[in-house]
Amino acid sequence: MPRPMLQIVAAILALVAIGAFLSGVMTAAPRGRLPGEQPAAILLGPTGANIADAVPLADDRIEGAPEPVELTPEEVAKLEAEKKAREEAAAHQAMMDAAAQAAAAPKVAPPPVTTAPDKLGDMIETVTPPTEEPPF
Repeated sequence: MPRPMLQIVAAILALVAIGAFLSGVMTAAPRGRLPGEQPAAILLGPTGANIADAVPLADDRIEGAPEPVELTPEEVAKLEAEKKAREEAAAHQAMMDAAAQAAAAPKVAPPPVTTAPDKLGDMIETVTPPTEEPPF
């Protein structure tokens, strides 16, 4: 290739590389912020009084969740009775919904089934007869 053509190609490649870099810089996400730091504090400096979103470490975050409380037999029986009542109510509601849908569905007789006339025989008769020459 002639030298001027190589210089033009090199200049185009350099411009594309610079353009890609500038596009990446211009569309980059803004810097992140620390807990307690307001978005404007990046330019104005940190403010010590605005730490509303900081969360102190609590004992449950360090040691884990506390053990569940043991239920008494009376509480267990009460919870089982409530669960059984909810299941029975759901089953009754489902049965009522099914009955309402069956009652609301219109009673339409199915259309009579009619057989279509045989058109295959007519189509075979209209096809041109095969030639006497072999297919190969």
